[in-house]
Amino acid sequence: MGVLTPLRRVSDLVNQVAIVVCVGCILAMLGISFTAFLYKLITGSTLSWTYSLARLFLPWIGFLSMTISLRYGEHVTMTLLVRSLPRVMVQVAAGLCLAVIGLFALMLTWYGWDYFTSATQVYMVSDQIRIPSKVTAIVVPLSGILMLLHLVHGFALLEHFIDEQDVIGELIDTTDGEHRS
Repeated sequence: MGVLTPLRRVSDLVNQVAIVVCVGCILAMLGISFTAFLYKLITGSTLSWTYSLARLFLPWIGFLSMTISLRYGEHVTMTLLVRSLPRVMVQVAAGLCLAVIGLFALMLTWYGWDYFTSATQVYMVSDQIRIPSKVTAIVVPLSGILMLLHLVHGFALLEHFIDEQDVIGELIDTTDGEHRS
């Protein structure tokens, strides 16, 4: 267990960085779109490169948000079915679920790396702006690596191991900062 605690901290830190990157990508897309809107409003003509540049952020948003949702247990599960099983079967189902997630992450990393290394195209955003496809392709193996890193949290990634009664009890027991005398 001595190795898992630092890895879990790294996972949490990397997750926070992924959130910041996703928010940055969304803000960049909004900034580009707003620039195109202002340019059209002021000049009456359009900038041809804004749409092409803005959509290059979509793979980053999609793949990184996938790793973020995994970290918070917001992935596809069959909670009702799993909760109706006996505790032993829930643990078996959870183990299988984590194994499938791990296999998917390994495949994403393996095939994503091949996709990244073979990406040779250049996106022609405009005559002056050319962006190599490697800029968007690198997010595929990167997201697989992040998913593998998040697996160090184990069963905590799966929502059917959260007991609602315990969560509700904790919420009731916590003080909301209001003290009356």
